[in-house]
Amino acid sequence: MVSSVLQVHHLAPMVKGNQTNVKEFILRGFPGSRYLQISLFMLFLFMYLLTLTGNITIISLVGTHRRLHTPMYYFLCNLSFLEIWFTTANIPKILTNLMSQSKTISFLSCLLQMYFVFSLGCTEFLLLAVMAYDRYLAICLPLRYSSIMNSTLFIQLAIGSWAGGFLTISVPAFLITRLSFCGPTVINHFFCDIDSWIELSCTDTRLFEMLYITISFIVILGSCTVTLVSYIYIISTILRIPSAQGQKKAFSTCSAHLTIVVILYSCSIFLYVDPSKQNSLDMNKIVSIFNTIVTPLLNPFIYTLRNKEVKEILRKTFNRT
Repeated sequence: MVSSVLQVHHLAPMVKGNQTNVKEFILRGFPGSRYLQISLFMLFLFMYLLTLTGNITIISLVGTHRRLHTPMYYFLCNLSFLEIWFTTANIPKILTNLMSQSKTISFLSCLLQMYFVFSLGCTEFLLLAVMAYDRYLAICLPLRYSSIMNSTLFIQLAIGSWAGGFLTISVPAFLITRLSFCGPTVINHFFCDIDSWIELSCTDTRLFEMLYITISFIVILGSCTVTLVSYIYIISTILRIPSAQGQKKAFSTCSAHLTIVVILYSCSIFLYVDPSKQNSLDMNKIVSIFNTIVTPLLNPFIYTLRNKEVKEILRKTFNRT
C-alpha cells in the first residue's frame, strides 16, 4: 500500500450510530522550538512571495509580447497559473499554523485542500506530458509543427489537462465523504494528504486504497511514459543534427522542461507510486516540500534563465524601466 505519512494520536472517539462527530483535524506540521517555527515562517513566506512574483512575471511577459505568442509559451502560462494556485492551496495554511498555537483545520477545509492540491498536481503532470509532446513536434517534425499544433489542438490539450486533473480527483474526494472517522484526529503532516484520510478512517478503505493506487499509477507513470518517450525521440533527433551549434540550440529549447520533469517525477514516484516503501515521516515531509513548495518556485526561474528569448525580453524590459 502507498506509504503512510501520518502519525496519529488516539483521542476519544465521538460516534453516533454510523455517523461521526469529528468536525476538525489537527495538522501537526513542523513541531519544534519557537525559533524554528519563526525561521520556517520567514523562509516559506519568502519562497511563496518569490513563487507568486516569478509566475506572474512569466504570464505578464507572454501576454504582452507577441514574440512569445506560441504554443510552447501558452503552455508555460498554463503551468505558471497552475503553480500560483497550487502553492496558494498549501502555503497560507502552513504559515498560519507556524504562527498559531491552534493548528486545527475543519473537515470541509481539509477535504477542499486535499481536492485542490491533488487536482492541480494531476493537472501539472498532464501539462508536462503535453509540453513534452509539443517539444517533440517542434524538434522532430519541424515542417509539420504549425499544421499539427494549431490553435484548436492547443486549446483541446490545455482544457483536457485541466479537466482531466480535476475530474480524476473528484472520484476519491466523493468517496472520502462516505468514510467514517472515529477519533484519531492528529495528522503528522503540513497539509491534508490522501493518506491522511486512509489512516484516520475507521471504516473499510480497501476500495479507496485500490482507487488511489490506480490513479497514482495511471496519472504519474502514464504521463511520465509519454514524457520519456517524447524525449527519447527528441534526444535522438538532436544527436543527428550535424552542427554542434544546431544541437545546442535545439537542446536549449527543452532542457528547462526536462529539469522540472526530473525533479517532479522523482519526488512523486518516491511518495505515491512505490507501494512497498515505508518511508519515514520526516523524509516524506522533506520530499513533499520539494513537490509543493520548491518546484513551483524553481519553475519560473529555470524557464527564464535557460531561455534566450525570455532573457532577452526581460533585459529589454528592465533597460526601458
